[in-house]
Amino acid sequence: MAVASTSLASQLSQLSYSGLRRSSPKLDQSHSQAHSPLFQHLSLSSSSSSSRKASRAVVVMAGTGKFFVGGNWKCNGTKDSISKLVSDLNSAKLEPDVDVVVAPPFLYLDQVKSSLTDRIEISGQNSWVGKGGAFTGEISVEQLNDIGCKWVILGHSERRHVIGEDDQFIGKKAAYALNEGLGVIACIGEKLEEREAGKTFDVCYQQLKAFADAVPSWDNIVVAYEPVWAIGTGKVASPQQAQEVHVAVRDWLKQNVSAEVASKTRIIYGGSVNGGNSAELAKEEDIDGFLVGGASLKGPEFATIVNAVTSKKVAA
Repeated sequence: MAVASTSLASQLSQLSYSGLRRSSPKLDQSHSQAHSPLFQHLSLSSSSSSSRKASRAVVVMAGTGKFFVGGNWKCNGTKDSISKLVSDLNSAKLEPDVDVVVAPPFLYLDQVKSSLTDRIEISGQNSWVGKGGAFTGEISVEQLNDIGCKWVILGHSERRHVIGEDDQFIGKKAAYALNEGLGVIACIGEKLEEREAGKTFDVCYQQLKAFADAVPSWDNIVVAYEPVWAIGTGKVASPQQAQEVHVAVRDWLKQNVSAEVASKTRIIYGGSVNGGNSAELAKEEDIDGFLVGGASLKGPEFATIVNAVTSKKVAA
C-alpha cells in the first residue's frame, strides 16, 4: 500500500472550490440559508438523475440518541502538551447530557487514561482486523481493552485514502472490535472529485454497506459523516448541506437495516468543526454530535463544541 508523500489535508488545500454548485431549487434554497461566505460554493453537487433517485427514498427522520462528541487528536502531541490538554479538559465545565470521547495517539493512551476525568471516555484511533500477533506497527483490540479504551475510530479518510484500507477490510475491523466489546466510531465520507461528480450519496451508501455486511449489531456504533474535502482544510459543509447527507444516511439505515437502528444510531458530523460553527451545526435535526480534529487539541474550544448541545435543545 502506497503512503502519500504529503498530507491529505495539504493536498486538498491546494484544490479550487469554485464552480462546484449546480443549480437546483433544493440546493438554491439551502444555499440562500447559509450564514457565511465560506459556504457559497459548497453543495452536494449531485447530478440531476442521482438527486431525483435519492430524494424519492429519503424520509426526514430525526435520531433519538444522546449527543456525542469525539476528539481525534491524530498524530499530535507530546507528554507535556498532552498533560496541559488533559488539565484543561479536567477543569472544563461540560454539559451533562453528552457522551464525550477523546482519541489520543497510541503512545499516550495510558498517560491520558490515568489522568483524565472519568467524565470523558478514551478511544483508539485504529485497531487491527483480528487478534494481535506478528503484525508490526499495529495495535490490537485486546490491547485497547486492556488499557481501558471504550471506543475505536475506524474508516477515517486518512486510513482509507492515505494508508489504503478498503471498505471490506474496514468492515471486518469493525466487526472484530464490536465482538470484543469496543464501541466503533464508523467514518464515512466522499472525496472532492466524488462530490463534484454527484456521487456523495453513492459513496456513503457503499461505505455503510460494508459496515452493515460485517457487523453483528449496530448497538454500539456511531456513524461519523466526514466529507474528505472538509477535513483539515478549513472548509466545512453548511448546516443544511450536512443535514441533507445525515438524513440520507439515516434513511439508508432505515431501508437496509431497520427503522429502530435508523432512529437509535447517532450520526455525527466531522470536517473542520470548531467553536465558531458547532452551535449552528448542532441545531440541525439529524446532526447528533461531532467528530473533531484540530479543535480538539484546544481544551476550552473542545468544551465549547461539547456544549453546543445547548443549541440543539433550543432548536428542539
